[in-house]
Amino acid sequence: MDKKLLSILVCPVSKASLEYCEDKQELVCKASGLAYPVRDGIPVMLESEARLLTTEEKLAK
Repeated sequence: MDKKLLSILVCPVSKASLEYCEDKQELVCKASGLAYPVRDGIPVMLESEARLLTTEEKLAK
């Protein structure tokens, strides 16, 4: 994931910053508890495409 792109993207729900999870190919927002998929290098920033984070994921790091 391009660092510059990641620095300007925010969660469409909470407007909080995102963290890139390389092993899951997702952009994670702890504030909203959502993870947005990255498909073929393109972030899919739609709430309907996001998955809910588990309790463990929310508390990690």
